[in-house]
Amino acid sequence: MAAVVLVHGIWNRQRGVTPAEAALGLADTARSRLEQGLSAAGLSHVPVPAMAMAYYAHLLADDFAEAQAGDGGDGLASLSPAQLAQAWEWLVAAGVPEMKEAQATYLMPVRQGLGWLVQHHAGQGVSSRVRQQLTERLSRMVVALVQDLDAYASRPGRRRAVCEAVAHVIRKEQPRVLIAHSLGSVVAYETLHAHPDLEVEVLVTVGSPLGLPAVMRRLEPEPREGRGTRPKRIRRWMNIADHGDFVAIPPKLGNAFPVDVHETVDIGLLDPHTLGSYLANGVLAAGIAPYVAL
Repeated sequence: MAAVVLVHGIWNRQRGVTPAEAALGLADTARSRLEQGLSAAGLSHVPVPAMAMAYYAHLLADDFAEAQAGDGGDGLASLSPAQLAQAWEWLVAAGVPEMKEAQATYLMPVRQGLGWLVQHHAGQGVSSRVRQQLTERLSRMVVALVQDLDAYASRPGRRRAVCEAVAHVIRKEQPRVLIAHSLGSVVAYETLHAHPDLEVEVLVTVGSPLGLPAVMRRLEPEPREGRGTRPKRIRRWMNIADHGDFVAIPPKLGNAFPVDVHETVDIGLLDPHTLGSYLANGVLAAGIAPYVAL
């Protein structure tokens, strides 16, 4: 059994391997990054725990859309009008000034908003080349999250299959710690509610979009009066967000969920969202060390 189970987020489709092989490979990579995190936290004496990945990306695969070659490489032109509206809502939540007039399409405002967001956070000391790289990366991140969320939430049968796959791994491994990243935090939240027999000592959500209005509207169970509920058999809930992670908007999940501890970290300007970066951060490692060092 693994002391830690991880639920991955966007950008984790592993091609050319079986789901079992994909899960093993992702878990091995995560374990090496957590080892770095323990070292960063001054906890090199704590053994790196056994880890398992709850892999589900293959279950969304037929809805994955590739960026279109003619749209500048950012993939935004592949989004539907409804998805672009969701992307715009996300950017406004991240601080982009709202438009004064209604738009027939959100494509241009979304592109402009992404540029504004990068310039606002990167500051004047960053070169134009780096700002362009950041804007392109953020664009791809927006596309991936919007499309993956739709692929997950738009079909009830698929949604159940993803939650069943994650529940199977948790039930099999009986972990003390469940780390859920990005879209995986949405999947983990719904899985734990759908399977109230599942018990973990600490749930750690990292880079989580749970507090985004576009996400909250689609959650099961649906939040009541703007607040989500705590899964029954979770003893402790820790949420970690990098202050530059544009998926984790708002960083404290809008205070709409019964989280015990919120932590804000500084992973870095160029890589503020990946699971590996969060695992290598000493804050996450220190937070789970008491549970994996037993």
